[in-house]
Amino acid sequence: MSSTPFQALACPLDGEPLSVVENTWRCPAGHSFDIAKQGYVNLLPVQQKRSTDPGDSKAMVAARQRFLNAGHYQAVANAVSNAVLSHSDHEAVCNERLSCLDAGCGEGYYLRQLANAAPSEQALSLMGLDISKWAVLNAAKQDDNQAPQSSWVVGSNAHLPVQTATLDSVLCMFGFPVYSEFARVLKTGGMLLQVEAGPHHLRELREIIYPSLKEERPNEREAPDGFAHLQSEPLSYPITLEGKAPIADLLSMTPHFYRASAEGRVRAEALEALTLTVDVRMVQWLRI
Repeated sequence: MSSTPFQALACPLDGEPLSVVENTWRCPAGHSFDIAKQGYVNLLPVQQKRSTDPGDSKAMVAARQRFLNAGHYQAVANAVSNAVLSHSDHEAVCNERLSCLDAGCGEGYYLRQLANAAPSEQALSLMGLDISKWAVLNAAKQDDNQAPQSSWVVGSNAHLPVQTATLDSVLCMFGFPVYSEFARVLKTGGMLLQVEAGPHHLRELREIIYPSLKEERPNEREAPDGFAHLQSEPLSYPITLEGKAPIADLLSMTPHFYRASAEGRVRAEALEALTLTVDVRMVQWLRI
């Protein structure tokens, strides 16, 4: 396995290519962005922020790291890695460096799993981007600062700091897709892989924290502009959480923590064990 940081970054202020000089990314107009000592770069200008500290909090990121590292979503990670690598085989790029962006990477779990799953002959060029500085900081700290596997970037899906048509794959894991930007940065024939909650995802937890559950939206939808539908696959399996700590981590890492009523959170906090369903939809879109 050979994984290196993705380099085709773009200035978030004018869209021009960035080049790295020592520990700073610069564009031809002179805009510069320092690489933090932990190895990440902040390409989220203040004018693109909706708050002073957007995205997941430090506590949410830590909860997600503990939960994912415990292996509860390993099957999801395996399916994601297989989809990305299988598409690269189909596109006959196995002897080339395969570039992949995780748009909303959190603490980098799925990119690390992809790097570990790639065969030795498949070179990777990886980038993780998240609007949360705490998530990107956490991801960068888990990488090897001397030989990093990925570029780690604070940025927004609405204004991806990526040069046009430079990526083979984009991941959007339970995130907020901006299809126009995904279409812009993907090469023709590239793949957008969306992983989103299925109708029964974490249903047992939701039944505890909400007085009633909303009706699920239909699965079928039209292809976004610039894309054709490749395939959609469901993935569902049970997990059991033993003890209050992993249950609290699961609740804390999801939007349900803020959407649930105080009474619902109290009921969840009282649980000593919980068996629940992981149910996701994996949708592959082809850039045309």
